[in-house]
Amino acid sequence: MTLDEFFARNPRAALAFSGGVDSACLLWAGLQAGAEVRPYFVKTPFQPRFELEDARRLCKQLDVDLIVLDYDILDHETVTSNPPDRCYHCKRQMLSRLRERAAADGFSPLLDGTNASDDGGDRPGMRALRELEVRSPLRECGLTKDRIRELSRAAGLFTWDKPSYACLATRIPAGRTITREDLERIEQGEEALSGLGFRDFRLRLTAEGAKLQVLEDQLPLALERRREILFALERDFSEITLDLRPRVPID
Repeated sequence: MTLDEFFARNPRAALAFSGGVDSACLLWAGLQAGAEVRPYFVKTPFQPRFELEDARRLCKQLDVDLIVLDYDILDHETVTSNPPDRCYHCKRQMLSRLRERAAADGFSPLLDGTNASDDGGDRPGMRALRELEVRSPLRECGLTKDRIRELSRAAGLFTWDKPSYACLATRIPAGRTITREDLERIEQGEEALSGLGFRDFRLRLTAEGAKLQVLEDQLPLALERRREILFALERDFSEITLDLRPRVPID
């Protein structure tokens, strides 16, 4: 099945939209196929500001309205307690709310940007998608991440080379309670590091502070800008370490 065929069968659909490469390509493909695809962005403390800014920018490029749903995921103890399957509880809450709103707006089915390169095993997030009957057209049509980037580049989408991104909650070790304060200082720290030239990195909480994980080709940059990193982070983190094992990019 092709995406054109999928949207011919599903001409009016809601899309869980993140502003990342996958959901951006899926939105573009649906509009190109003549379908009425409505993008919904669920705004929680787990999403940094730049994600919403990218989502708005992409929707403006495609001349489609973005629906932003504010949702305080921190109201749910099953999420903030940060169990190993936190992603399941989080996705279940967010997608349930999104599906209810989309149905009230007259849009069905609910789609997401899971692609054919994603592990389809019994991961917590995938379990939530199956239980809520969320459709993943990129996966169903066999589109891999590399192919999605190719299509996005050809379409002129600025997201084509955007690194894959995991929510801020993934920076907090499982079992450690997720707080608004920790999420805010992680976001501020990563925003500062982006300003220093780092790309596709992670700032993870440790027992005493934070650990910076960067790509192998950016390890020299981390050493070169050591003082600037300390200046940017030491107000919020008592201990700052650099992981000498390079971060492996996830696509």
